[in-house]
Amino acid sequence: MNIIWLGHGSFRIETGGQVLLVDPWLTGNPVLSEEQHDDALNGATHILLTHTHFDHVADVVSLAKHLNVPVVGQYDLMGYWSESEGLETIGYNKGGTVNLNGVKVSMVPASHSSTFSTPDGLRTGGSEVGFMIASDGHMLYVSGDTDIMADMDWMGDYYKPDIGILSAGGHFTMDMKGAAYAAKRYFNFKTVIPCHYKTFPILEQSAQALVDGLPGVDVIEPEVMKAITI
Repeated sequence: MNIIWLGHGSFRIETGGQVLLVDPWLTGNPVLSEEQHDDALNGATHILLTHTHFDHVADVVSLAKHLNVPVVGQYDLMGYWSESEGLETIGYNKGGTVNLNGVKVSMVPASHSSTFSTPDGLRTGGSEVGFMIASDGHMLYVSGDTDIMADMDWMGDYYKPDIGILSAGGHFTMDMKGAAYAAKRYFNFKTVIPCHYKTFPILEQSAQALVDGLPGVDVIEPEVMKAITI
């Protein structure tokens, strides 16, 4: 399994012969150069979407059409895009699992919001979610944008993820100290990868509090377009 950070909350996950783009934000992403876009997208098989805030959804419709790949996400939003944009979608809901050619992706709760801008103001785009991805002998938890939540208790016990990609930049999500608390209390990760940080000055710029809070866990600060192989 190769986990490649595209900056902010965006990832390219190469696993089980599939290439999953999670919340791919290219246009306006201040830490992913245009020269890196083609490599970020090459061979993509699916787009996974956690929620509809601009820094996660801005490129999803155009990329799905350009790459001719399905978008995988919350049922209500997928139905809307299927009808309004003609996209190929795989819509399901929290508690469900889809099999993406051998890679099993379960949808789990998150605690955030999910709105997008329209000429008539903000509209709700389904609900915010996270994913548990089972492949290559691992269970990978992609938290999406979230705070600490009690649901993490059963999620950790039921799915038993060994890898966590955790939003940890603060202000909009849990911060590094909060992510460390959640990881230590609710999960038994071997590897933790922070995200949704360093992109803007308002967000946390260092993962040191996460490292300090998780002794014995391999906390890896990702570098843009540098593969983490697990």
